[in-house]
Amino acid sequence: MLISTRSTTLVVLASLTLPLIAQHPRKVTQAEVDRITRDAILIDTHNDVPSRTVDGYDIATHNDKGQTDLSRMKGFLGAEFFAVYVGAEYVKDNHSANRTLQMIDTVKTDVIAAHPNDFVFATTADDIVRAHNEHKIAALMGIEGGHAIEDSLRLLRDYYTLGVRYMTLTHFNTNSWADSQGDIDNPKVVHHNGLTPFGKDVVREMNRLGMMVDISHTADKTFWDALETSSAPVIASHSGCRAVTNYTRNMTDDMIRALAAKGGVMQINFGCEFLSQRYFDELKPLQAKRREAYNQIQQIADPVAKEEALEKLRAEMAAEGPKPATLADVVAQIDHAVKVGGIDHVGIGTDFDGVGCVPPDLDSYSKFPALTRALLEKGYSAEDIKKIYGGNLLRVMRAVEQEARREQAAGVKPPAINSPAK
Repeated sequence: MLISTRSTTLVVLASLTLPLIAQHPRKVTQAEVDRITRDAILIDTHNDVPSRTVDGYDIATHNDKGQTDLSRMKGFLGAEFFAVYVGAEYVKDNHSANRTLQMIDTVKTDVIAAHPNDFVFATTADDIVRAHNEHKIAALMGIEGGHAIEDSLRLLRDYYTLGVRYMTLTHFNTNSWADSQGDIDNPKVVHHNGLTPFGKDVVREMNRLGMMVDISHTADKTFWDALETSSAPVIASHSGCRAVTNYTRNMTDDMIRALAAKGGVMQINFGCEFLSQRYFDELKPLQAKRREAYNQIQQIADPVAKEEALEKLRAEMAAEGPKPATLADVVAQIDHAVKVGGIDHVGIGTDFDGVGCVPPDLDSYSKFPALTRALLEKGYSAEDIKKIYGGNLLRVMRAVEQEARREQAAGVKPPAINSPAK
């Protein structure tokens, strides 16, 4: 078999962008581990705890059943993108905007205002750095589910004004202008072959505003349309590598490479089904039953009864479910993403309190030193780890902010307000 000189050169050059991975684990001290973890600005781009605080949960209360509480956030976490998650059930009778505003309010009122000594409201990369220097946690917001805008660019702009800095174009449901991975194989759902013309206008307006475009949850064609349409880098706020775990919520190697080529970043999801093929295969027969149970619980109006039902479901899932994924699975996902996309294009998007299972040895921010140690032993440098933990996301945020300033200075006008959502 002939190997072209050009191909060989490209492979060699590409390898220079990757960290030098050691063949044998090296010894590291706990002092080194703690220093690197504290010095890094750890940015988690997806945490679903607002779905609990909106029903009265106090983030200062230690949470044995979930992953997020103040005591375990303090120390290593630098910035949190709280998920403004809007379930598909709110589409009915146009309640999506109402729910979105409630979720924004719970972040601002029940998290930031309730704990001013620990959190500071942030909307820019510089805000995150400033909070880190003040030893506070920067609190940001990202909408999960494009149906939140109710097909209105005016609402999109309102959400930006309120502080939202990314939007996941879909959740598990296809909306009026973008196809979702979650129902792409459902023949009963009307699909658009990716983004509609209005969907592309949504992406363009996000660019003009300075809101990051998030392609987690989107169908593959929607991903490619969004990547082509966007004038700024895009993100995957909580995804994984499909080559490692063949779950269609994860990204293919081609997608990872294309995202990186656009300057974007993929944030690794800590959900067990994203991390481990073994877990995903064993979970599959149980998924339909669990999703039906979860959807029924979401209809419970009383917050106490709703939380009790969720606790019962979690207990049932733990009892009958497969053995959880591990820290080693997280490292494998990060390592694959780095090898495919490069060290400058990988980050962290835990999906804490939004998935049914996370690795027990990495189930809170207080356990991130274990990941730091594992990456160091794998051969990653302190600078590599700082990029993964937050440096790469800061770079993308600054690029998105710069593109917005450029477009606004150039007089780029918003898309026509009457663009059809079909």
